[in-house]
Amino acid sequence: MDFDGTAAVFKALGDAHRLRALHFLATADAGCCSTGQGICTCDVQERLGLSQPTTSHHMKILVEAGLVTSEKRGKWTYYTLSAHGLHLARTTVSALLAAVPQPQKEAV
Repeated sequence: MDFDGTAAVFKALGDAHRLRALHFLATADAGCCSTGQGICTCDVQERLGLSQPTTSHHMKILVEAGLVTSEKRGKWTYYTLSAHGLHLARTTVSALLAAVPQPQKEAV
Protein backbone atom coordinates (compact mmCIF):
# COMPACT_ATOMS: atom_id res chain seq x y z
CA MET A 1 0.00 0.00 0.00
CA ASP A 2 1.22 3.50 -0.86
CA PHE A 3 0.82 5.05 2.61
CA ASP A 4 2.13 8.49 1.60
CA GLY A 5 -0.16 8.77 -1.43
CA THR A 6 -3.11 7.44 0.53
CA ALA A 7 -2.44 9.89 3.36
CA ALA A 8 -2.38 12.77 0.85
CA VAL A 9 -5.78 11.69 -0.48
CA PHE A 10 -7.31 11.51 2.98
CA LYS A 11 -5.68 14.80 3.97
CA ALA A 12 -7.27 16.41 0.92
CA LEU A 13 -10.62 14.85 1.83
CA GLY A 14 -10.27 16.11 5.40
CA ASP A 15 -11.38 19.66 4.65
CA ALA A 16 -15.00 20.79 4.29
CA HIS A 17 -14.21 23.28 1.50
CA ARG A 18 -12.47 20.61 -0.55
CA LEU A 19 -15.33 18.18 0.01
CA ARG A 20 -17.75 20.88 -1.19
CA ALA A 21 -15.58 21.45 -4.26
CA LEU A 22 -15.56 17.71 -5.06
CA HIS A 23 -19.32 17.54 -4.59
CA PHE A 24 -19.76 20.52 -6.89
CA LEU A 25 -17.57 18.96 -9.58
CA ALA A 26 -19.59 15.75 -9.31
CA THR A 27 -23.00 17.43 -9.48
CA ALA A 28 -22.52 20.66 -11.50
CA ASP A 29 -25.12 21.18 -14.20
CA ALA A 30 -24.54 22.50 -17.68
CA GLY A 31 -25.95 25.89 -16.62
CA CYS A 32 -22.69 27.02 -15.07
CA CYS A 33 -19.78 28.15 -17.22
CA SER A 34 -18.96 24.49 -17.78
CA THR A 35 -18.10 23.60 -21.33
CA GLY A 36 -18.75 19.93 -20.68
CA GLN A 37 -14.99 19.60 -20.41
CA GLY A 38 -14.45 20.67 -16.82
CA ILE A 39 -15.72 23.27 -14.41
CA CYS A 40 -14.20 26.74 -14.50
CA THR A 41 -12.34 28.14 -11.49
CA CYS A 42 -14.80 31.03 -11.39
CA ASP A 43 -17.69 28.61 -10.79
CA VAL A 44 -15.84 26.72 -8.07
CA GLN A 45 -14.91 30.01 -6.41
CA GLU A 46 -18.50 31.24 -6.52
CA ARG A 47 -19.85 27.97 -5.13
CA LEU A 48 -17.34 27.86 -2.27
CA GLY A 49 -17.69 31.56 -1.46
CA LEU A 50 -13.94 31.91 -1.05
CA SER A 51 -11.38 34.30 -2.52
CA GLN A 52 -9.58 33.32 -5.71
CA PRO A 53 -6.25 32.59 -3.97
CA THR A 54 -7.95 30.43 -1.32
CA THR A 55 -9.96 28.55 -3.95
CA SER A 56 -6.80 27.96 -5.99
CA HIS A 57 -5.02 26.66 -2.88
CA HIS A 58 -7.76 24.12 -2.16
CA MET A 59 -7.96 23.01 -5.79
CA LYS A 60 -4.17 22.60 -5.96
CA ILE A 61 -4.32 20.21 -3.00
CA LEU A 62 -7.08 18.20 -4.71
CA VAL A 63 -5.04 18.04 -7.93
CA GLU A 64 -1.84 17.01 -6.10
CA ALA A 65 -3.77 14.25 -4.28
CA GLY A 66 -5.01 12.90 -7.62
CA LEU A 67 -8.67 13.59 -6.84
CA VAL A 68 -9.05 16.26 -9.54
CA THR A 69 -7.40 17.05 -12.86
CA SER A 70 -6.87 20.58 -14.11
CA GLU A 71 -6.42 22.16 -17.51
CA LYS A 72 -5.42 25.76 -18.13
CA ARG A 73 -7.37 27.45 -20.94
CA GLY A 74 -6.56 31.09 -21.41
CA LYS A 75 -6.69 32.79 -18.04
CA TRP A 76 -8.98 30.16 -16.48
CA THR A 77 -8.34 26.70 -15.13
CA TYR A 78 -10.94 23.98 -15.63
CA TYR A 79 -11.31 21.07 -13.22
CA THR A 80 -12.71 17.56 -13.53
CA LEU A 81 -12.92 14.66 -11.10
CA SER A 82 -10.22 12.03 -11.36
CA ALA A 83 -10.98 8.40 -10.63
CA HIS A 84 -7.42 7.74 -9.39
CA GLY A 85 -7.64 9.37 -5.96
CA LEU A 86 -11.25 8.40 -5.42
CA HIS A 87 -10.44 4.78 -6.24
CA LEU A 88 -7.48 4.85 -3.85
CA ALA A 89 -9.70 6.13 -1.02
CA ARG A 90 -12.38 3.52 -1.72
CA THR A 91 -9.86 0.68 -1.95
CA THR A 92 -8.23 1.68 1.34
CA VAL A 93 -11.52 1.95 3.21
CA SER A 94 -12.69 -1.36 1.74
CA ALA A 95 -9.49 -3.10 2.83
CA LEU A 96 -9.83 -1.71 6.34
CA LEU A 97 -13.49 -2.71 6.52
CA ALA A 98 -12.60 -6.24 5.43
CA ALA A 99 -10.21 -6.47 8.39
CA VAL A 100 -12.87 -5.53 10.95
CA PRO A 101 -13.75 -8.56 13.07
CA GLN A 102 -17.32 -9.74 12.66
CA PRO A 103 -19.32 -10.02 15.88
CA GLN A 104 -19.78 -13.60 17.02
CA LYS A 105 -23.29 -14.85 17.52
CA GLU A 106 -23.89 -16.29 20.95
CA ALA A 107 -24.60 -20.01 21.15
CA VAL A 108 -28.03 -20.82 22.43
